[in-house]
Amino acid sequence: MVVYSFYIFDRHGIYAFLIVPSDTELTPELADCIYKKRWTPRPSSTGSKASGILGAAPQPKALSAEDDAKLIFGTVFSLRNMTRKLGGEEDNFISYRTGHYKLHYYETPTSLKFVMVTDTKTNNLRIVLHQIYVSLYVEYVVKNPLSPIEHPGGIGVNCEMFELGVEQFVVCFPLIIDVFGA
Repeated sequence: MVVYSFYIFDRHGIYAFLIVPSDTELTPELADCIYKKRWTPRPSSTGSKASGILGAAPQPKALSAEDDAKLIFGTVFSLRNMTRKLGGEEDNFISYRTGHYKLHYYETPTSLKFVMVTDTKTNNLRIVLHQIYVSLYVEYVVKNPLSPIEHPGGIGVNCEMFELGVEQFVVCFPLIIDVFGA
């Protein structure tokens, strides 16, 4: 199992469309990503066989970490809302898979959104994301008196113990999966 990235979005995250005064087009305003960590870049989409003018297919520009987080949140928000509209409020969006990666999603009772992007062979990680929330986030961020309760304006999680715990969890997780076959 390969983990590409991990994100936590705040509980106030809304995907509201605002009208920009100089334009009549709608622009998205995204939730703040309060924690993001990349380990390995996702594989680029090279499935297109169409060649460019010089015979080489144009390569897509790599996204910045901020743009990547915005794209992930927009995707999760859209899929979660679509799932609820089609299946009802009791249905939950858990994960989705493309040809290159799989996105896993867990929303806490306090509306924090935990998202992990892995390779396509990984099974559902909803329980794993719940464990990261309970064992790491609650223990090292929520119970930390120096950590802010709210994260307004993009102030992220700044707790060294939490970051070390996430790093250890991701490094050791493939070993746990192999031993227990989860």
